[in-house]
Amino acid sequence: MRLTEISYGSAQPVEGYGPGFFRVGGHVLRGACLITPWDAGPWGGLEDTGVPLAMAGRIDVLLLGMGAEIAHPPRAFREALEAGGIGVEVMSSPAACRTYNVLLGEGRRIAAALLPVFQPGSGA
Repeated sequence: MRLTEISYGSAQPVEGYGPGFFRVGGHVLRGACLITPWDAGPWGGLEDTGVPLAMAGRIDVLLLGMGAEIAHPPRAFREALEAGGIGVEVMSSPAACRTYNVLLGEGRRIAAALLPVFQPGSGA
C-alpha cells in the first residue's frame, strides 16, 4: 500500500478537538469557533451570520458543526448564508472537522463554523 502525505500549504487543518475546545495551528480555541484556510478564531455562534457572510466570494461552502450530534440550525441562519451565496452543510462537529481537513487538502474554498463538543454529564 502506498501512503501519500497530505500537504495543506500555508493553510492549517484542524489538529484535534475535545470537550469544549478545538486545536488549530498549535493553538487551542475554546467554545464556538470559525476556521478558514487563512485564519481561525472565536465565533459568536448561530446568531452570528456577519462573520461567515463577510467571507462571501472567498468560500463556497460553510461546514456547520452543531456539536456532538447533528441538529437543524435556525432557519434564519441558513437562509442568510444561502442568500449571500454561501452553501451550508450541516453535520456534527467531529464530522465537520474531518470533512474540513479532507476538503482543505483538495484546495476547496471552504470554512468550518464549529460549536463545541461536550462530554455527556459535563453540565455544559
